[in-house]
Amino acid sequence: MSSHPHSASLARAEAFAGQLGLRMPILLAPMAGACPASLSIAVAEAGGMGACGALLMQPDAIRDWAAEFRAGSGGAFQINLWIPGPAPMRDAAAETRQREFLAQWGPPVAPEMGEAVLPNFAAQCQALLDARPRATSSIMGLYAPAYVAEMKARGILWFATATTLEEARAAQAAGADAIIAQGAEAGGHRGSFRAADAEARAVGLFALLPQICDAVSIPVIAAGGIADGRAVAAALLLGASAAMVGTGFLRAPEAKIHPAWAERIARTQAHETCLTRAFSGRAGRAIRTKYVEAASAPDAPPPAPYPVQRGFTRAMREEAGRMNDAERMQMWAGQSAALAQARPAGEIARSLWEEAARLLG
Repeated sequence: MSSHPHSASLARAEAFAGQLGLRMPILLAPMAGACPASLSIAVAEAGGMGACGALLMQPDAIRDWAAEFRAGSGGAFQINLWIPGPAPMRDAAAETRQREFLAQWGPPVAPEMGEAVLPNFAAQCQALLDARPRATSSIMGLYAPAYVAEMKARGILWFATATTLEEARAAQAAGADAIIAQGAEAGGHRGSFRAADAEARAVGLFALLPQICDAVSIPVIAAGGIADGRAVAAALLLGASAAMVGTGFLRAPEAKIHPAWAERIARTQAHETCLTRAFSGRAGRAIRTKYVEAASAPDAPPPAPYPVQRGFTRAMREEAGRMNDAERMQMWAGQSAALAQARPAGEIARSLWEEAARLLG
């Protein structure tokens, strides 16, 4: 008979970690633009799982990232891609209003800045297969059946992100090996299959997680607002097999984010983040700044669709970085940002697991 009422949660998590070749069930979240190999190496060397947010990376950059990781660690990592959505619906008059608004916050925005072209998805997928990560993860939808078969033939696991019970069931039916249950507390873009759902169906992790765990028969990874050992333990008690942490690692030196962003994370309370489409055209959780507040004002023009808005805001974002102006920076952050620690990533990973394991007995 179990000597501790929480030992089953602990055993489940340790078994899942073992299947992944990890010493702890702590996974780095794949944050596009904020996942240098150095961060993943540090997490993997501590016993967790590294991650590459490959959305904006060309195929060769994906291969180079994997090679850099393997030069620094023999541990495991995942690579994440967004499932492409439909082409954006363009409105020239609305885009003109948005460009005029953005000109108040940064350099003038030429119409052609909206012609943002993302890397070729099929080529990215091939690069992912070539890199042979331990797992690949998906957001914004599901991989096509033929590609799922290709992954499985190479022994690559598929972690499918779900933000609702409906999405989790669809992912299991499509052959996912694990579900990433992503709560609305998460920083950056969430993985909602339909763009509008990221705002209209913003379900918190601790409501979403037990429902998904009860509904599927594959492991569930908890994500969104997890930044200390208490949250890891709570997620495991609710049925998760592992915890995924993003914002909680961003203040680590290995994350290499802009110092102004790292400093702002340290003093951002939960209510000081919000869902906004002001940077990319797709809802993401960011720190409330003067630009974010102005962009959400009743008289502000609506953002252009993704990825048009991302192209429009590029000049402002780049200038803000050069000028150390946090009020115009794109600073993604989850609701537990204030719990993030300015410590080496390996120390953060170990402390997350040691505290959780102690709480679970």
